[in-house]
Amino acid sequence: MGLTTGLRTSRQDLLWWFTMSEPDSDTLDPSSLRTPIVAVLGHVDHGKTSLLDKIRGSAVIEGEAGAITQHIGATAVPLDVISSIAGDLVDPDDFDLPGLLFIDTPGHHSFTTLRSRGGALADIAILVVDVNDGFQPQTLEALDILKRSQTPFIVAANKIDTVPGWNPNEDSPINATYDAQSDRVSSRLDESLYEIIGNLSDEGFSADLYWRVQNFQRNVGVVPVSAMTGEGVPDLLAVMMGLSQRYMKEEMEIDVQGPGVGTVLEVKEEKGFGTTIDTVLYDGTIRADDEIVVGGQNDPIVTEVRALLQPRPLAEIRTESRFEKVEEVSAAAGIKVAAPDLADAMAGAPVRIVRDRDLEGVRTEVEAELADIAVDTEEQGVVVKADTLGSLEAMADALSEAELPIVRAEVGDVAPRDVSVASTAEDPKQQVILGFNVDTVSDAERRAENDDVRIFTDEVIYQLIDEYEEFVDELERAQQDTILENIVRPARFRILPDHTFRQNDPAVVGVEVNSGTLQNNTHVVKFDGNEPERVGQVKGIQEQGEDIDEARAGNRVSVAIDGPTVGRQIEEDDELWTQIPEKHAKILEQELAGEIPGDELEALNMYLEKLRKRDPFWGK
Repeated sequence: MGLTTGLRTSRQDLLWWFTMSEPDSDTLDPSSLRTPIVAVLGHVDHGKTSLLDKIRGSAVIEGEAGAITQHIGATAVPLDVISSIAGDLVDPDDFDLPGLLFIDTPGHHSFTTLRSRGGALADIAILVVDVNDGFQPQTLEALDILKRSQTPFIVAANKIDTVPGWNPNEDSPINATYDAQSDRVSSRLDESLYEIIGNLSDEGFSADLYWRVQNFQRNVGVVPVSAMTGEGVPDLLAVMMGLSQRYMKEEMEIDVQGPGVGTVLEVKEEKGFGTTIDTVLYDGTIRADDEIVVGGQNDPIVTEVRALLQPRPLAEIRTESRFEKVEEVSAAAGIKVAAPDLADAMAGAPVRIVRDRDLEGVRTEVEAELADIAVDTEEQGVVVKADTLGSLEAMADALSEAELPIVRAEVGDVAPRDVSVASTAEDPKQQVILGFNVDTVSDAERRAENDDVRIFTDEVIYQLIDEYEEFVDELERAQQDTILENIVRPARFRILPDHTFRQNDPAVVGVEVNSGTLQNNTHVVKFDGNEPERVGQVKGIQEQGEDIDEARAGNRVSVAIDGPTVGRQIEEDDELWTQIPEKHAKILEQELAGEIPGDELEALNMYLEKLRKRDPFWGK
């Protein structure tokens, strides 16, 4: 069965599942509705930026350049332009929302930066998955972020044009382009799409191709697209608008002229303006000369807006160096704010406009939001650094799930002071710094080498934790190996008949090791019932004339035992044991039982059984 079976092709049918029995939304004033904020996530090279560029480029072609408002870190695409791109799939008369604001940030980690009153700032997300590569590490991490933040999302199954034999039909809805493909090509695409749906199921998400989804609150819709040819992009925009209209309309109501509320996206130096903050505004309005409160590394920063800057219309925001001054900006939008004293501002921190409100009350709001983000620390643990407050919180959540304590958690690159804190840890496993999407300054690297502090950095949280856990495993194995090197190992061995080479000073006999590890320089006992009697000490082990340090179960070797005389204290065919100190027996049983071979554990248990018949608490 092809993927388009049952596909509704009319605009009315497409919007049926979004608009049916919409809850009392007609009472909302369309003029007070802000643009839904859309974040785009996915694995590197799966086409996040290409998809945004395609939407932006299509918007430029279909609309007047001045109508596409591109701010710092965001591209606002108005409803009429979306309708032009989507064609019959989106009729402006069916919608009250003004369009979509696409957050243009590199990498899914920036998604965690975008916070709004303790939650994710993005109202909805697009998870981009390459139909050829399927799920990759950052795909899984993006899903984890979406799950934690409870952000609704759809999947853009990208690069359908790379299916071998694909016949492109540029900028068309998916049903039209699918119908133009051969059965062989359609079958290959179906296989890739259902593999993605299966991957989503494995991660706990019920999903299907978007036109088959009856309830988008319970199921994830998958939209096949091509960021290169634009195929399926009309469907993607239609679904995004439909979901926003159906499920988020009431949440989009704001006080347009009220004091602005936003989040710091990035803190940047800007020539001629000093330190500036790229801000995503999600409520109200910000104006030049407004007094603002911004979350800082120590205390909230109270300052006054000197200038509001935005790139020229449709300029590439990541490389734009020329900005236009504007007098005010209303939500939802991205804007660069120039103001004094912003050096300590933090990515992910709240921004509040004071205007006609009490300054201390606004400062208290900012402090409260920062307190919500604050990471719980303990007296002992690892040091954590992250690029933003949201990332730091995500790291803290992941470490908490892994039951890893944190002693210090901050935004910023790894610095010498972080190494100083990590070096004071009592446990070597905690002399560690975990850095998410941050750099390490050279002084910190040198200091870490001198202080024996390990620094781990990665751009994927769970990979960072995996690297740390691998380090801990290696460290524990090394510690156990060191303990085993200095601990007496259990062994049970028998003197072979007709294998007495010397009777005493020392006695030299041939033995077979029945279980365990016979080591040189260990004491030897012989049991009389359950009573151990020391008979001597191993002074040498030879195998085929070569000196060795130990002999394992199954080996036949000659052993020199200082102390006994064969025929008196020991006899041929006697069963002898390595004498284990009580402290060593306790460590072996309680800490190293899983690290020693099974036959060695067997010898230990037999040894303990004998001694505990005499003293039930021996070695406990």
